[in-house]
Amino acid sequence: QVQLVESGGGLVQAGGSLRLSCAASGRTSDKYTMGWFRQAPGRERDFVAAISWSGSTTIYADSVKGRFTISRDNAKHTVYLQMNNLKPEDTAVYYCAASSAVAKYTSAYLYWGQGTQVTVSS
Repeated sequence: QVQLVESGGGLVQAGGSLRLSCAASGRTSDKYTMGWFRQAPGRERDFVAAISWSGSTTIYADSVKGRFTISRDNAKHTVYLQMNNLKPEDTAVYYCAASSAVAKYTSAYLYWGQGTQVTVSS
């Protein structure tokens, strides 16, 4: 089992930045890919970004390319999502998740955090 706890969400104006963190505990010795997803009210949970265990592979949703950066520090069992030039349409609950493979679909992810709210005002 892996437990994931997100932090760093909040309210920010359009054009601003936030950095989300996701701390893992439990079976952190396993080499999981980590991903970020987001879910806005009334919408499905959408893929945002993912990073392989080594950090050598990263993938992004088209909507965040060039604005968001995913990274990880395996020594701290933590994955980050740096979000720049935020837009009102980025408003959502952001979830981190762990998977055995680099993937964009939610069914590939085995463990999920509880989420952190990001609100971008116009």
